This record gives sequence, C-alpha cells and structure tokens, in this order.
Amino acid sequence: MTEPTPGEGLTFEKVWVMFQEIGRQIKENDRLMRERMEEIDRRLKESQAETGRQMKEIDRRLKQSIAETERQMKENDRLMKERMEASGAEVDRELEEASRMVGDSGDKFGRLAGPLVVPTMMEKFNALGYEFTRTSEGIKIQGLDPDKENLTEIGIVLENWDLAIVVKVGFNLTADYVRQHVELMEKLRRYWDAHNDKRKLIGAVAEAIMEDSVKAIVLETGFYAIVQSGDTLKIEAPEGFTPRVW
Repeated sequence: MTEPTPGEGLTFEKVWVMFQEIGRQIKENDRLMRERMEEIDRRLKESQAETGRQMKEIDRRLKQSIAETERQMKENDRLMKERMEASGAEVDRELEEASRMVGDSGDKFGRLAGPLVVPTMMEKFNALGYEFTRTSEGIKIQGLDPDKENLTEIGIVLENWDLAIVVKVGFNLTADYVRQHVELMEKLRRYWDAHNDKRKLIGAVAEAIMEDSVKAIVLETGFYAIVQSGDTLKIEAPEGFTPRVW
C-alpha cells in the first residue's frame, strides 16, 4: 500500500480506505498462516506415515537378523529425532513470521488513527451530549497493573470535568479483547480512586471493519461500538442503549 507523500493531505476517505486495506491484509495474513499450519500438519503426517512404513520394514528384518534389526532401529530413531527437530524449527519460524506481519499492520494502523480519527471521535460523542473538552492518546501509567512492573498503555481517552471514555482500537477484535477492555476499565477505576479522581468512566471499542457478532458482544458488555460509515465514523447507540459506568 502506498503511503501518502509529503505535502499530500490525508482525508477521512483516504484514511478509511487505508483502514480497509489494512483490515484486508490482516485477514489475508490469517489465511496465509492457516494455510502454512495446514501444510506443516500435512508434512508431519507424511513423516509419521513414513516412520510407520520404516517400522514395518524393521519388523520384517527382525525375522532375518536380530542384530540387523537393532541397527535399523537405532538409525530410525536418529532420523525421527532429526525430522521432529526440523519440523519444530519450521513451525516456530512460520509463527514468528505471521506474528511479525500482523504486528506491522497494527503499527501502521496506530500511526494513522491518532491525528485524524480522534478529533472526529470527540465530535461524534459530543453530538450525543457528552461535551468532551480534551483528548489523549497512548497514555502510559505506572502501577496500573500491580502484577506488572512495566508501564500500562491506554489507547484513546476523551475527557471532561466529570467523565472520561476509554476507547480500545484494534483489528480482528474478539470476545477476549472485549473482556480485556473490561479488565482495563476495572483497573483504571481502582487507580483513579487511589489518586482521588472521582470522574465516571465509560468505554468504547473501535474497529475499521467490525464483525456483527463482535459488535453485539461490545454493546451487550456496555461499550459503545465505533465503526466505519462511508468516509467517517459512526457510534453505535441503539435505542435504549445505556453505557456501563465504572
């Protein structure tokens, strides 16, 4: 995908086209990884079938010569170990490569999302009556998670004097990602209480291309669902929807 050259303006239409392409690349990477894993599994099965054939040959030779059979078994054991080690190394390499491709696409999304999406996100929420006055991105908090010594990073936060909304942005979101966002909200609530910050907290989940099944989970959990609508954003707020407050 060609990056905009210096001097070219990024419109919402262009950036969402980029988001769609990145989403397509992620799904293509998933497909490639599945195909690679299937190929690896096929190779392992062929190796097992070959090993079985060799064991039958060993059994036949056993009747001819015990000494020859022992020699064959030792040789086969050596070959089997080498094949398993080679297969294991190949699996590790394939998984590492697939993870790198997904990670590269995620980094590209993060670089594009901030300056263009966040202002529109605040505008859309303010249209719902929230009156947010400030936005923050990539906030790093020390001590948010007591089980980890490193900083915990929070993606996008919209704030005003008595309320903040924490937005999780990602690709290929699943129910597990939604659960992780709930855990983050709970930790952030405890952290704010400990620092005498009594503002209310609500959450949202944003994805360029969100599956209907994931969107249903997001809304049932009490998060707003932020999705693409043409060249802009759309905040899903069905009739009667009330966001969960922490």
